[in-house]
Formats: sequence, structure tokens, C-alpha cells
Amino acid sequence: MLRPPGSNSSSAPQTGINVLDYELAGEMATALGHAGRNAQECVANLLAFSGDAEERLAVRKKAVDAVYAYFIQRELVGLRKHDEIIRELNIPREVLVRLGQS
Repeated sequence: MLRPPGSNSSSAPQTGINVLDYELAGEMATALGHAGRNAQECVANLLAFSGDAEERLAVRKKAVDAVYAYFIQRELVGLRKHDEIIRELNIPREVLVRLGQS
């Protein structure tokens, strides 16, 4: 059985606050998953791109925006370190430098 964050006892009464916490955790997880899939797709598109320089700028901008949004979502749920995600998604340096990452 899934319980809302912070609920230590399985016999805790189902108050409006507990139910709200549970719903908010679900919404945060959904938003994080969506942002992660979007970032993964945009980075993959950039890595596979072989068009002209002007089109590449647009594809790169989408990747930068998607990765930025993903990092913000991660930070909102308390995940502050992005090193593993950078490696996992193979986020290129050209994206990271536009985020202030080195």
C-alpha cells in the first residue's frame, strides 16, 4: 500500500491533509516523469541531428529548454544533484554550458 510522504504509521487516519499529500506526491511524480521523457527525447533529437546549422540551433534550444525544465522539476522534489542524469541522458556539453553547468 502506498502512503503519503511523512506518514509513519499504517494506521494513520485518512484526513484531508493526508489525502492531499498523497495526491500532490502523485502529481509531482507525474510532472517529473513527463519532464524527464521530454528531456530525453529532445537530447536524443539533438544528438541524432544532421541538418544545417540554423536548424541545429532550434533543435539545441528545445533540448536546453527541456533539460532546464527537467532539472527544475528534479529540484522541486529535492533531487539537487544532476550528474547521474547528465550521464544517463548523454546530455552534450553544448546544452550544459547554456544552463550554467560545466
